[in-house]
Formats: sequence, structure tokens, C-alpha cells
Amino acid sequence: MRPLTPKDKKLDEGIRVRLTNSEKVQMIERCRKEGYSTLSDFGRAKLIRKREIRKIEASKEFSELMGQMDLELNKIGVNLNQIAKKLNTYLGYQLDSEDKRTLNNSYEILKKCFVLLQKYMDYIP
Repeated sequence: MRPLTPKDKKLDEGIRVRLTNSEKVQMIERCRKEGYSTLSDFGRAKLIRKREIRKIEASKEFSELMGQMDLELNKIGVNLNQIAKKLNTYLGYQLDSEDKRTLNNSYEILKKCFVLLQKYMDYIP
């Protein structure tokens, strides 16, 4: 025999929502995709239950590295803006060896930043 459901857990109240046929089809599809067994479970989850919010705390080391990376990315932006200004100001301007060196250096720094970010992304659940 099935145990009695406590009074505070009984689902004896109802509401009525009117939908178009296409809205109902969309709702049923979302219900299935998200793994709910009934439209009622889906509706309760979407209307009442609070969303899960995960707070990720960064270590002091990570915060310092992000500060350094922010500074480096800002420097790259300044360099690229200088090169773009030269290209846009002087008709027929060709990149010289210094410009090419700056672009290559910027690319290498960006690769290092990406590797660093990827390393820390692997720790996030």
C-alpha cells in the first residue's frame, strides 16, 4: 500500500492556463527535452522553483593573474590602435618590420592569455 502524502506535500490545488495549439506543442517539446515527466512538473519547476546560482570564488593568485592579463590586453589594444591609425591615415601605408613585430608579439601574448584562461576554466565545475 502506498504511504499517505503529508498535507503540505499534497498537490490538490490547480490553475488553468490557456495556450494556443502551437504554444502547447512547444511546451511539450521543452518538457521532454529538459527531462520532465509531466507538464505539471515542468510548469512547477519553471514557475515556482528558484534558479540555481553558482558562486565561483577566485583565488588571490587568479585575481592577480587576471589583473596582469587585463594590463597586457590593454597594451595590445593600444598597439593595434596605433597600427590601425597609421594604416587609415596614410594612403598606401605598408606595414614595416616594427609593425609586424608588434603584431607577432601581440599574437604571442594573446596565445599565452588563452592558455592561462583555459587552465583556469578546467577547474570550474
